[in-house]
Amino acid sequence: MAYYSTETATLVPIPTSGFSRWFPICLLDEKYIIINIMQLNFAYSPCPNDTYTYFGIMSGKIVLEDHKIEIHHHDIETLNKHAIAGTYEITKMSFFTWLKLKDKYGLLRAGNSLGFGCGPILISKKKEIKASDLPFLRIVLPGELTTANLLFSLYSPRSKHKSYVQYDQIFNEMNSRRADCGVVIHESRFLYEKEGFYKVCDLGVWWEETAKVPIPLGAVGIRSDLLKELDGKIEGLIKQSLDLSKSSPQIAMPYIKKMAIEMEDQVIDRHIKTFVNSFTYDLGDKGMEAINKLEEMARSAGIIQ
Repeated sequence: MAYYSTETATLVPIPTSGFSRWFPICLLDEKYIIINIMQLNFAYSPCPNDTYTYFGIMSGKIVLEDHKIEIHHHDIETLNKHAIAGTYEITKMSFFTWLKLKDKYGLLRAGNSLGFGCGPILISKKKEIKASDLPFLRIVLPGELTTANLLFSLYSPRSKHKSYVQYDQIFNEMNSRRADCGVVIHESRFLYEKEGFYKVCDLGVWWEETAKVPIPLGAVGIRSDLLKELDGKIEGLIKQSLDLSKSSPQIAMPYIKKMAIEMEDQVIDRHIKTFVNSFTYDLGDKGMEAINKLEEMARSAGIIQ
C-alpha cells in the first residue's frame, strides 16, 4: 500500500457508496497530498482449506498495492446470508447461493472449492437406510443456502422434512434424535464414522456418476459494483497466497489450527488435501463446465428460477 514515510501522515476513512476508501493524507511543503487507498472486505470460512489458501493475504505477506484488505471469518451459511445482503466486496459462498446472485457477484477463477471425492455425505445412526426411505425421514442439513442442500434436493426431491443448523451441529442434532439423517460437510466428513454414524450416500460420488464432472462446492464472488480490473488483481493475489502456503506450509499452520474446529493434525491434513487442488488455483474449462452443469440441473428441477 502507498503510505508516505512521514510523522505527519494520517489515515482518514471516507465512506462511499458500496465500499470504504482510506486516504493517507500527508503534509508536504505545507500542502496536503491525498493518495487513494481502497479498503476491500474479504470474507471466508475458518475451515482449513480456506485458511490455508488465504493465509498469505490475511497475514499481510501478500499485498495488493493501494488496497487495504480486511479479513472476516464466518461459517458457510453465514457467508451465504452476507452474500445475499451484499455485505462484503469479496466473499466465499456456496455455489448454490452464487447461482442466485450472478447479477450481484462476479465469479473469480481462483480460490474456489471444486473437485472429485470431496462432496457432502448423507449419514444416519442406522445401517439399513435406503434412498426410498428418505422422504419419510427428518433430514438435518448445514444451511438452506448451501450446495449440500442443493445436492440433497437433487438426490431426494421428495424429501420435505428438512431442518437446518450450523454444519458443526449436525452430529448433535442426530444424537439428540431431532433428525434421522444428516448431511455432513467440511471436517465432519472425516469424523462421522468415529462418532458412530453410517454412510447412507456419498452425494459427491452420486454427483460425479450422474453429472460426469467435478462437484462445485464453494465459490469466490466479487461484487459487481467494483471495477472489473480488480478481478484479475484479486485472482493473482489469491494465487500468490496459495503458492506461499504450498511452499511454506509450516508458517501457515498456526493460523490454520487457531481457526479450525477440529484440531487433530491428521484431520487438518486430510481436509486440505481433499479440498485444495488444481481447481483452487484456477477453475479452468472443466471447472466452468461443472458449474454450468450444476446450474442446468438446478433449473431443470425447478430449484432455482
